[in-house]
Amino acid sequence: MIETQAIKESIDDFLARQTADVERVVREAAAAEITPRFRQLAEGDVVQKSGPHDLVTVADRLAEEHLTRELTALLPGSVVVGEEAVHADPARYDAIAGDAPVWIVDPVDGTRQFVHGDPGFCTLVALALDGVVLASWTYAPALDEFATAVRGKGATLNGTRLRAGSPEPGRPLTVATSHPDFTTDDQKRALLGLTADGFAARPCGSAGLEYLAIARGALDAVAFSWELAWDHAAGLLLVEEAGGAHRTREGVPFAITGGNALPFTAARDEATARRVAGVLAGGA
Repeated sequence: MIETQAIKESIDDFLARQTADVERVVREAAAAEITPRFRQLAEGDVVQKSGPHDLVTVADRLAEEHLTRELTALLPGSVVVGEEAVHADPARYDAIAGDAPVWIVDPVDGTRQFVHGDPGFCTLVALALDGVVLASWTYAPALDEFATAVRGKGATLNGTRLRAGSPEPGRPLTVATSHPDFTTDDQKRALLGLTADGFAARPCGSAGLEYLAIARGALDAVAFSWELAWDHAAGLLLVEEAGGAHRTREGVPFAITGGNALPFTAARDEATARRVAGVLAGGA
């Protein structure tokens, strides 16, 4: 316990001094490996993983390598859980529940959009310890948007404070939902509740940018059916620090270490999160 507290104090000091250094590393990784390949991918630069909606490009791999090298150099003793490294070695994912500070990295969130020349993609980085996300960085280079959140310190977009606010009373809730290819039959039935009156559901794009939309008050909620931490860690903290909340079907906050009752929701405020979670659980 004493050692964990010492690590936490060390990270707090790191975040007080070097949050801007992390932003620099994220921007440099994107500038070196992602943006030069945007709308410039060659035929052999894109590979399917689990299916046609699960793609990886050379930009994903090289950006993750860049981030892994530079982030661990910034914070000695830290480790990286990155989407592409875990795809190659699933055991790496266990580090999220380990004792070391962990960088949770999605080098290109929204790879499908990136491949199709759509600017709706981003790089996601979160720093966590003991299963708690302490800071996050969300960078959409093609949109020139950079969002940062530090636990207890708020969230900003391009230097301006983010406030999610609350949905307008009486208006249907706008909700971005998981693609049907990534849902089980049970999850499809749960998500079907969001097609009822009072909701305006649509398919989600980049998870990181959907979370940013909530944090800036442009989207009321998301309902997602998967729990891979690199898709959610950065955005969930962004939403929390902008005044929002997240809940699983069981009504408890989402845990990045896994074991969540799915689908889960994140929303602009606590009342909206509970309302959507209730629908996902089969309630009113």
